[in-house]
Amino acid sequence: MIDLNADLGEGFGRWTLTDDDALLSVVTSANVACGFHAGDPSVMRRVCELAAERGVRIGAQVSYRDLAGFGRRAMDVPGDELAAEIAYQIGALRVFAEAAGTEVAYVKPHGALYNRTVHDAEQAAAVVAGVRLAGGAPVLGLPGSRLLAAAEEAGLTAVPEAFADRAYTPAGTLVPRREPGAVVTDEDAVVRRALAFAVDRAVAAVDGTTVPVAARSLCVHGDTPGAARIAARVRDALDAAGVEVRAFA
Repeated sequence: MIDLNADLGEGFGRWTLTDDDALLSVVTSANVACGFHAGDPSVMRRVCELAAERGVRIGAQVSYRDLAGFGRRAMDVPGDELAAEIAYQIGALRVFAEAAGTEVAYVKPHGALYNRTVHDAEQAAAVVAGVRLAGGAPVLGLPGSRLLAAAEEAGLTAVPEAFADRAYTPAGTLVPRREPGAVVTDEDAVVRRALAFAVDRAVAAVDGTTVPVAARSLCVHGDTPGAARIAARVRDALDAAGVEVRAFA
């Protein structure tokens, strides 16, 4: 069994990035932008309503306050401030989720915050503190990260995830986006990697070595060109391989 998630609601006003309608026909969990890196109240409300209609679990995709940089710029935010901002984003999304008859089932950091919490214990602890301030929820993160360790220590469910469309280092971390080949754009390669994660619990790193990755959730980025088509191909391949695709939460 594996969960299939994608980043959704990454629009703002008249600007639209993700094909939310198409992706919600494929994924089992939706990481919804909460307004700090993308998303606005109207977008959040619409995605929550669509997800509820289709039985897709809703997660809060929390970020540094960085609309201009799409949440992908490194920032130094004091722990107390970051915890409050995490709780704020979760709370905002919860309003729309509950209005749609569902709930915020998990939390996943986005972009620079996600990568920072792989190694930074203080920022990871701040994220977890924010999740607890908002009532607690499962936390998605990279296997072996400080974030998942902090979540477990706080009594929260830690959910390891893998990325079908991102390159991996031999250490099991994501290749930084600034480096060539960090994003896997070949659709066949994305499908093969998705199957490797789900069936073999491993992936080929950029140096050709095999990296073990025990993931409960598999991410296909919603802002990649052709994301909906890629996600559909991944879902079909998983189904054909006998992998049960369903939400972890």
